Amino acid sequence: MKKQRFCYLVRLQYLGFRFNGWQVQPKLRTIVGMLNKTFTFLYPDSPFKILGAGRTDAKVSSLDGAFELFVEEPLLDLAIFLKDFNKNLPSDIRLLSIEPIGQDFNIIKDSKTKEYNYFFSFGCKNHPFSAPFITNYIDELDLELMKQAASLFVGTHDFSVYTASLKPTTIAVREIEGCSIVANDILTANFFPEHSYILKIKGKGFMRYQIRMIMGALVQLGKNELSIEEIKGSLVTGSDHKLNSIAPGSGLILNKLDFIK
Repeated sequence: MKKQRFCYLVRLQYLGFRFNGWQVQPKLRTIVGMLNKTFTFLYPDSPFKILGAGRTDAKVSSLDGAFELFVEEPLLDLAIFLKDFNKNLPSDIRLLSIEPIGQDFNIIKDSKTKEYNYFFSFGCKNHPFSAPFITNYIDELDLELMKQAASLFVGTHDFSVYTASLKPTTIAVREIEGCSIVANDILTANFFPEHSYILKIKGKGFMRYQIRMIMGALVQLGKNELSIEEIKGSLVTGSDHKLNSIAPGSGLILNKLDFIK
């Protein structure tokens, strides 16, 4: 007889700078690896499974991430669970909330929208303490041209050239609901540069490196290494355009994650 299981939706935040991404990797420090280790320490005799809403790359952070927790015995006090879990996690991971959910909920299929923010600055060298949060480009960039080009990614396009792991089964035609470059009004610190910016991008789901390659293309445009026409052409099915710039992971943050409930 199939064992009964209990399901919970857990929200979390993490600074990804010291981690090699979300997914477990042998001998590497990862977010889910640390979550697994913490749960096993707190509940050594309780079988469990953690399923994330998506996989973030090395050094990528999250302000509003989520995972689904499956256990065979119900958690008796969710407030104590949160308190104990956070006490035993490293300081760069924090659980925000936990709630019971039905077994028909699927954290991957029921993801409605994901909003990512890519933080960057340019034109001068940043304070070293900014490195985990803001990608720093020393060269001058044509910011207005980059803002103009960001809107080209909005809508349904073939993003085949915007992933480093295109497979025959990959769904490359995807819709982006919003894509714009704005001044940074979210993260502040006394060691941040005077001016910094955010590439805001929103959609149901993204392929591996897709956002970082979009950012890389916009930076190349800002350096006059690409043209607007080349970016337009890169979004056409059958494009043979080869992108050679992937923006660093440390500027990318999962800012908001919404589910269909």
